Amino acid sequence: MNNLVFQTDRPLDFIAIGRIGLDLNPNEINRPLEESITFTKYLGGSPANIAVAMAALGAKTGFIGTVADDAMGRYLKGYMEGKGIDSSSIFTDKTGAKTGLAFTEIKSPTDCNLIMYRENAVDLMVDICHVKEDYIKSAKALLISGTALAASPSREAVFAALDLARKNNTVVFFDIDYRPYTWKSEEETAIYYSLAAEKCDVIIGTREEFDMMEMITNKGNKDDYVTAKKWFDYNAKIVVIKHGKEGSIAYTKEGEAITGAVFPVVPVKTFGAGDSYAGAFIYGLINGMSAGDSMELGAGSAAIVVSSHSCSDAMPTLDAIKEFIKSYEKKIS
Repeated sequence: MNNLVFQTDRPLDFIAIGRIGLDLNPNEINRPLEESITFTKYLGGSPANIAVAMAALGAKTGFIGTVADDAMGRYLKGYMEGKGIDSSSIFTDKTGAKTGLAFTEIKSPTDCNLIMYRENAVDLMVDICHVKEDYIKSAKALLISGTALAASPSREAVFAALDLARKNNTVVFFDIDYRPYTWKSEEETAIYYSLAAEKCDVIIGTREEFDMMEMITNKGNKDDYVTAKKWFDYNAKIVVIKHGKEGSIAYTKEGEAITGAVFPVVPVKTFGAGDSYAGAFIYGLINGMSAGDSMELGAGSAAIVVSSHSCSDAMPTLDAIKEFIKSYEKKIS
């Protein structure tokens, strides 16, 4: 059990809103990007990846977003539909905006970088008119993430979704997902992230992301509990602070501090760990698992995905995660 209350009679388990884009991952890995010749195309974008992760686990999933009126937009919408994700709130933009593109660089298993192309990015064209109250209240949970807050009209659409979720008792998850290239300054980011975080039930981020979010009101704080306590004074019930290889700690409003499991593996790349972790963690909470067991599920999913070439295509099933954890524990015992 956990301290979240989900409306169990709803047709959808989960809806995400925000960034959906394209990843091009080099097939020639462990070398600089300029030496890569061929690439494989995958769906990308943190909230889209998390939606795919939820669908792979068997959750009834939907998505609110915009795609380009071109071949890439059709590919992304079709990909989501192929994963069983409800696409009734994925809209085709008619303004000429284009799909955000990420070239990934895998120099080594631990040295990975991104080159982003986000001029006139279509995912930032999601509008308030795309956010329907009936859709929000059809889900047990809503996920927002940081990039969608970076510009209008997407920013206003996210805040509309937050207000409708709170009105209709839809549990809200905030994956901070700080991407500096989409923001004008850290101060601007901190203000809008904080305004969104005040309305959320569960907040997930790295220590560095929380530091950035606190830079105006609590600059210099490194105490995880002090960080969590700030959000408990609003609506948060669980705050997860990630510390890289050292794992994650979930703080609850009741005063618990739960250290999550870690499954060290030899990775192919570092991308995708946060999205796969969030998807499995949220899935566990929605299905009544404790915060600790949900974190273990998230850690297992992350270990599988960083050991694969892709992010979205590698999102594991529930059985695959359970088998990985079982095999891992047997191997080290």
